[in-house]
Amino acid sequence: MCEYSCGTDGLATPWHMVHLGSKAAGGTGLVMAEATAVSPIGRLSPSCAGIWSGAHVDAWRPITDFITSQGSVPAIQIAHGGRKGSNTEPWNTPKRNLNESENGWQIVGPSAIPFDESFGTPKELTTQEIAEITQQFVDGALYSLEAGFKVVELHFAHGYLASSFMSPLSNTRTDEYGGSLENRSRFALETIKAIRKAIPESAPLLVRISSSEFVEGGWDIDDSVQIAKWMKDAGVDLIDASAGGNNAKQVLELSPGYQVPFSDAIRNQAGIMTGAVGLITDAQQAEDILQAGQADAVFIGREIMRNPYWSLYAQAKLDGKSENWPVQYKPASMDFSYTGPTND
Repeated sequence: MCEYSCGTDGLATPWHMVHLGSKAAGGTGLVMAEATAVSPIGRLSPSCAGIWSGAHVDAWRPITDFITSQGSVPAIQIAHGGRKGSNTEPWNTPKRNLNESENGWQIVGPSAIPFDESFGTPKELTTQEIAEITQQFVDGALYSLEAGFKVVELHFAHGYLASSFMSPLSNTRTDEYGGSLENRSRFALETIKAIRKAIPESAPLLVRISSSEFVEGGWDIDDSVQIAKWMKDAGVDLIDASAGGNNAKQVLELSPGYQVPFSDAIRNQAGIMTGAVGLITDAQQAEDILQAGQADAVFIGREIMRNPYWSLYAQAKLDGKSENWPVQYKPASMDFSYTGPTND
């Protein structure tokens, strides 16, 4: 969940220590840092997080150390925002593209097609520039491991660079990176293979994709099943099955667990582990997804921002008690049948 709280240098701050650290203290098994850019122009806004230098490693290290000390596993999403970059923070309205005098930059993409009128027109990447971005992802993955993260997730969803390459609506190239499904998937797969070769085999590699664009003629679940098969062959361990975000004309209806069918289809048709995400807010709801074989993991976003101790409450609800509260909070721990939050 992007925090837009890094100033203009992409360095993690005390906000990130509290934001991520509270989830670790709250008993969460895997604590994942937000979409973190592999280059300055890979950020969504000038205040987004980065992982492109030793200074970023130093900023993240105390945070990963604390997450680990609480018994959680520190993970990170590394990303390139592509044509959705150089924009205002979401609380600054109206949303608009920033120019260089406002700490903005020239955005890039597979084709010179803007996301919508509030974003600038991207520069079409050359094949040499594509290769350079792949190397930036490799460097970002290595910096992430150096910073103490144990799991790397590639954020290839929500209209970010790789996602915009995949879709025939945002990628109209006529070279080896455009046209067929295989060609549109080439940048993502080349990047995965390069990272898998560079990092230890023991380091889990996850990929977040938009399983459907929710637009007629756009990327759909059948495409996602196929690319998941290719990603598995390239060394990916789990697909984080999100959706949407690449087309301003998307039409979708939000409901509890509305993206779970995507993780289900990819898991059972592509034969790869998946994570379910999207309006999963209740412990029993999450448990039912796992027990039904619709996913191998459940990722909680907005709900765990509302309650950093969601995991402990979930354990209490499902098991009747929660034994993993920090020792400092033992007087408040729930070692009794769960009845919901108390007022004391």
